[in-house]
Amino acid sequence: MSKVLEGITVIEQGTFITGPAAGMLLGDLGANVIKVEMPGKGDPFRAFKGGLYSPHYQTYNRNKRSIALNTKEPEDLATFDALIRDADVYIQNFRPGTAERLGAGEERLRELNPRLIYCAISGFGNDGPYAGRPSYDTVAQAASGFLKLLVNPENPRVVGPAMADALSGFYAAYGILGALVERGRTGIGRRVDVSMLEAMCHFNLDAFTHYLSENEIMGPYSRPQVSQSYVVECADGKWVALHMSSPEKFWQGLADAMEYPELLQDERFSTREGRIDNQEQMIEVLQQVFRRHDRAEWCRRLEAEDVPHAPMYDTDEVLQDPQVRHLQLEVSTEHPTVGTFRTLRSPVSYDGMKPLEVTAPPVLDEHRDEILAEVKRRQR
Repeated sequence: MSKVLEGITVIEQGTFITGPAAGMLLGDLGANVIKVEMPGKGDPFRAFKGGLYSPHYQTYNRNKRSIALNTKEPEDLATFDALIRDADVYIQNFRPGTAERLGAGEERLRELNPRLIYCAISGFGNDGPYAGRPSYDTVAQAASGFLKLLVNPENPRVVGPAMADALSGFYAAYGILGALVERGRTGIGRRVDVSMLEAMCHFNLDAFTHYLSENEIMGPYSRPQVSQSYVVECADGKWVALHMSSPEKFWQGLADAMEYPELLQDERFSTREGRIDNQEQMIEVLQQVFRRHDRAEWCRRLEAEDVPHAPMYDTDEVLQDPQVRHLQLEVSTEHPTVGTFRTLRSPVSYDGMKPLEVTAPPVLDEHRDEILAEVKRRQR
């Protein structure tokens, strides 16, 4: 494993997803991430569906160590301060004002460590009319306009994973890395602020660009229509995704794979513009033809004709895919109390070396003695 952030210490006081995701991304790159949690309960995501080691918690907390500290208690506050003095990065995702009440506001921590990179992740920002409002994944997706691009208007319901949460953590890690590079030149720490609203608006940049440049308001089918993307059901009830883009060779290959040469002779489908304008009719044609064979046969045919496609997998199928297995995306390790921990590795490789090593998410306060011993050594 290439530990490009080896020697960087991160104190993460994060809960749920945004803060923990940022800490995990830095830990994946080799940073020493110490997760500071409340005694007894820890990160609230630990207890989802009971216990203190839920799958939700496991998702964003690998490659970290845990210590439980109540910073309202003098002894624990002293330990927290000692950690901050030797840290490079501090991450929190509290509502604005909460960190100050916990003794973890930027001003106080910067007095302890002027070189500290202080990262605060919020829902709507640190000030403004919405600053005090609670924000969760669906709220941020909706407020940014992104959710409107996902919801089927004929069956409106929230779909998909917690994208706003995870992306906000990603943007926070991105901002932290920039601040670390700058500090290497100047020796001065920065405050890094990321709100979920800002993160999702930026992620939704394509829709805003269409609006700002062409006054076009995109809908849930706008991009798939222009990119000529389809999902079609096969004879065995499984699905295939197609992304036909612009090159005509892809469409000729699809017609050949379908054994349907008349597809491109149809005046509705003979040009890119026609296929875009008549997407619904194209979907009907594709669906009729694809019901003739099972998914494996269609994938064989499409690959032979170099058509951009993929089986629309369930999660368990992904891990059995030959390319995924070749890339060694699934990694595992043993934990002394929770047993085998399995996860997906970081997608970033350096010099061709895949990051195959991982440490299991810590149980609450697992590393107290180890971390306290390190603090005492540094204080000598």
